[in-house]
Amino acid sequence: MFFLNRSSFSIEVLFKKCSFLCDTKILPETSPFNNLGICQTPTPERPSFSLRQTVLALTPIIVLLLFLCSNVSLSAAEQKKPFDAETHIKRRFSSKEEALQVLAPPVRKKLQTLFKTRNLAYPPGSLTLVGLKEEKKLLVYAPDRGGRKTLILTYPIIGLSGLSGPKLKEGDKQVPEGFYEINGFRTDVIAYMALKVAYPNAEDRLHAREEKRNNLGGDILIHGSRWSTGCLAMGNPAIEELFVLVADTGEKKARLVLCPCNLLQRKPQIDYKKHSAWVAALHKRLTEELRQYPELP
Repeated sequence: MFFLNRSSFSIEVLFKKCSFLCDTKILPETSPFNNLGICQTPTPERPSFSLRQTVLALTPIIVLLLFLCSNVSLSAAEQKKPFDAETHIKRRFSSKEEALQVLAPPVRKKLQTLFKTRNLAYPPGSLTLVGLKEEKKLLVYAPDRGGRKTLILTYPIIGLSGLSGPKLKEGDKQVPEGFYEINGFRTDVIAYMALKVAYPNAEDRLHAREEKRNNLGGDILIHGSRWSTGCLAMGNPAIEELFVLVADTGEKKARLVLCPCNLLQRKPQIDYKKHSAWVAALHKRLTEELRQYPELP
């Protein structure tokens, strides 16, 4: 009796230490040792999920699939985005000289042919750019052999901001009005490349002193692309031509006349009562200036 109890105890300890044998069911279910409770393999219970638990478990997978599908759709939409020549940049240039080295040969050939059809020499002896804000046009004139202004090119102004009336201060989003020089070239602008406008001029500074206005603003450009605040956005193909044309002519021989509109044909959309008297006087001088330029729109 003692032996059996001792044996039973020893076997119990042995099987507890080797319980994996029971997990693999090496011993049959009818084994006499099952009464010790060491060889019975519990039947696993199947977990039960409620509808809410199922939805919560599947939600991350559904979100991931939707995200992947949206990215595919976005990529496809980007691939179908139409080509925009006005903002497309073939390459960037580190300087005016590098830009002219690349751009000048094909552009110059086009301009030479165009000037020849007008019986004009290229490059011209001088150049005038006439900007009409309300019409959104920039016209390029050069003198003929008799000194008369001849229309060479007409460009749409793709982007500009503000209303009729001069620029008075930084942040007013106005395009200047008056008589200006071109005083430089830039290739370090976001809008591809640009001609620098010498704003403010002496007249702008004089009126500002009289009216005790400070911070007149600056950095006015004729540039590429199609978006602008206070500048003239011409699109990239147009600015390439203007860049080469002004460089070949010489920036000191180029001038810019900025008008609210074609003052020979219409009155500007401006209330002169809300402006200083010099604004109306400036527009009168601009009207007389425009008489020199044929084929205005």
